[in-house]
Amino acid sequence: MTVGMPISRVWPAPATGPLTDPELAALYGRAARPHLRVNFVASADGAVSLDGFSAGLSGEPDKRVFGLLRMLCDGLVVAAGTLRHEGYRAVRLDQARRAWRREHGLAEYPTLVVVSGSLDLDPAQAAFADAPVRPLVLTRAAAEPPPGLTDVAELVRCGQEQVDLAAGLAELRRRGLGQLLCEGGPYLFGALTAADLVDELCLTVAPLLAGAGPGRITAGAGSTARHLPLRHVLAAEDGALMLRYARDPGEPPPAGSAPAA
Repeated sequence: MTVGMPISRVWPAPATGPLTDPELAALYGRAARPHLRVNFVASADGAVSLDGFSAGLSGEPDKRVFGLLRMLCDGLVVAAGTLRHEGYRAVRLDQARRAWRREHGLAEYPTLVVVSGSLDLDPAQAAFADAPVRPLVLTRAAAEPPPGLTDVAELVRCGQEQVDLAAGLAELRRRGLGQLLCEGGPYLFGALTAADLVDELCLTVAPLLAGAGPGRITAGAGSTARHLPLRHVLAAEDGALMLRYARDPGEPPPAGSAPAA
């Protein structure tokens, strides 16, 4: 039985009563083909952070969905700047979520995938040093790793002057990481959008106004607008909304979806 602040389905087909974790997991699910899901939280006025960190926007319901999305993925993708700034720890799951993954034929833990063009990474950070699964680092050809990084992570070189995200995602899929979850940051989200690699956006809207100052959930060079249909709206008792947008299942897959030959 799920314990915590209730989350209910508002649209489509409003559901009576709070959703259990299995019901939430079924609503988000795993796609039938290689899939990149992006997950963010923002304030009602569009801020990506509060006092410099995303944690200030995230309440108990958002954290619950955050954990379920990690349970559902094969690989957890994050930019190096976000890894450093947010102080990422090792990607671990509780016993119930590890059991769910075993029952569904998945590895006990998802693989952490860090995107870094400079390899400005600390191998002693818990995300690397305490990882239950050896992390992967997508980087460019000439980047030089700091001492000790290759002891705790595998470098995947894709691109010459900058990280080629389409090639990197194709390599991840070739390695069996078909269901990818990206947790940001904004510049990585912007680059993935520009390359038309995003299949889904899960956005929690926190019920507060952050005011002027913080950036948006996306950043970087401008790109072509793309339609992304709304799939569901969930509401938590604290006023947070969980919105899920995703491509049509029949739409041709984006670049980088097919495993490399």
